[in-house]
Amino acid sequence: MSVLVNLIVMLGMLVVVPAGLRLIDTDGLAPIRRTWPLFAVPGAVALWLPRSTIAAVLAAVYALGTLVLALQAPRRLARTRSLAPAEIAVLTALVTPSVAGLALIAERSGHELFGFSLPILALTVPHFHFAGFAAALVAGLVCRAAPGPAGHFAALSVPLGTLLVLAGYFLDDWAELVGALVLTAGMWTVALLTWRDVRAGGRNRFTRVLLAVSAAALVATMLLALSWALGEATGLPHPTLTWMAATHGLGNALGFALCSVLARQRLKEITA
Repeated sequence: MSVLVNLIVMLGMLVVVPAGLRLIDTDGLAPIRRTWPLFAVPGAVALWLPRSTIAAVLAAVYALGTLVLALQAPRRLARTRSLAPAEIAVLTALVTPSVAGLALIAERSGHELFGFSLPILALTVPHFHFAGFAAALVAGLVCRAAPGPAGHFAALSVPLGTLLVLAGYFLDDWAELVGALVLTAGMWTVALLTWRDVRAGGRNRFTRVLLAVSAAALVATMLLALSWALGEATGLPHPTLTWMAATHGLGNALGFALCSVLARQRLKEITA
């Protein structure tokens, strides 16, 4: 599982986050976009080293980059003075990679942070790249493209669901189930609005395919996430973490996050 998880995390660090940052409309992110590889490459290297001081130091370099990114959230809020649903989602996207960065330092140093086991910390890293950064960002972009009750619900429920899942780590499995329910509802709303966009036409074929794949992936991957959270809370049979990484994790990384940011990038270039 560690090899697959490492590859998924690398995709988030080196591709999804920098591509996603290009979709956020603010000049303040330009220096971070240019220097992001200086943080992401050491973080990617840290994934493949044995747990050690060197791996932890490289992980800390990446965590520093995520912290610089997180500090853009209050700066953006001070500038825009907006707490519109789409803006809340974008602010969430800026902050969530820092949770992954902190978990990465702890896991690479072999330290069980806040009592969480090393395998859980290892899975926290991809979770807050994809269920955190990518999901919140795409929900915010979808909300801007489709303003209205459904778009507002998607933009707000994804950050709220992510926060509840994080809280569930510290509370109990039932709290995490509530977060999974909220997050699933939000992501399925994103999928629905994306599919409506596909059916409306007006896009080139490749962009429509990317959007359609991202919507379909969300339906399947969030159903898996819901089944896992339900099983953890109730004791009912549910997929193992290894199976979740190979299905939910890979589907979210390639099917949803990568296809979504590529499609949104193409749409941005068309309208520029």
